[in-house]
Amino acid sequence: MANKKTLILGATPNAGRYAYLAANRLAGSGHSIVNVGIKTGEVAGVPIEKPETIHIDIDTITLYVGPQHQEDLYDYILKTKPKRIIFNPGTENSELRRMAHENGIETEYACTLVLLSIGQY
Repeated sequence: MANKKTLILGATPNAGRYAYLAANRLAGSGHSIVNVGIKTGEVAGVPIEKPETIHIDIDTITLYVGPQHQEDLYDYILKTKPKRIIFNPGTENSELRRMAHENGIETEYACTLVLLSIGQY
C-alpha cells in the first residue's frame, strides 16, 4: 500500500475517540500523518497542531469534525488542496462536498477505519 499522507482534522489525544484510533491505525499502516485539531497533545507520536499551517503535500483529509463546526474550516480545507476528503460517519456535509468537487477534490462518505481494515484506503 502506498503512503498516502493524511491530515486528521479533529485529532484528539483522547484514546476513546475514533480520530485517535484512525491516527494510530494510519501511522501503523505506514501512512504519514498530520494531526490538526483544537486539543493539545500528540497522537501516534505526532503533535496536534492548530488549523493554521497549510500543508501542500496532503493526499487525504479525514474528517472527524461535525458539520456544525466545519464552516470555519472550509478555507483551511480547500487551501490544503488534498486529493480527497473522507467524511467519516457523522461528518457528512453536502455544502463542503460540493465545494470540494468544484475545486477538483474527490470526496467519500466512508469510515477511515473500515477502509484501512479492508485494504481499500
